[in-house]
Amino acid sequence: MSEPSGEATHRVNRTDAELLEAARNDPEAFRELYERYAAWMRAWFLRHTSSDNAALDLTAETFAQAWNASRRFRDEAGGSAAPWLFGIARNLLRQYHKHNRIETAARQRLGIPIAFAECEDYERVDERDEATVLGPRLRSGVRSLPSEQRRALQLRVVHGLPYEEVAGRLGCSQNAARLRVSRALRALTAHMGGAEA
Repeated sequence: MSEPSGEATHRVNRTDAELLEAARNDPEAFRELYERYAAWMRAWFLRHTSSDNAALDLTAETFAQAWNASRRFRDEAGGSAAPWLFGIARNLLRQYHKHNRIETAARQRLGIPIAFAECEDYERVDERDEATVLGPRLRSGVRSLPSEQRRALQLRVVHGLPYEEVAGRLGCSQNAARLRVSRALRALTAHMGGAEA
């Protein structure tokens, strides 16, 4: 019987691209990708829709579309799927706002008030409670990031700038900008996960 070599028999941390490749035969790999990005995706949708229900629905739809399109994924960001996922999310958000504009215009033409059933005030109370709990941990995580990652994250995720503009403002290539954002998101996900444990 030979002695153990000391080498790992499998990789503990796979890139997003590796997870998407593995997901073709292993749905658990896609679940791991989902767990990396779902909280950030939902927070992004919440910021852009001001509706918890819409944020949850749009997050679910983003990952449903990602699952259906996973075989067409091309790794163009050093192993990160973040730009690809947020591209799907931006398209869905655009459709959401277009649909809402059409609905609002129709209601106005017909003189129908916005449905009371949406209960946005109740949603906002829940959102404030959640922000009170998660806010300090998120701020702590952002402060702990290296400055170039923090700045890239702010430009891309908070301000929603395209990678070309992020790269221009940071004085680096688009690939470097994508990598900084991806690393920042991964670090924040790990920080938030550790803070919840």
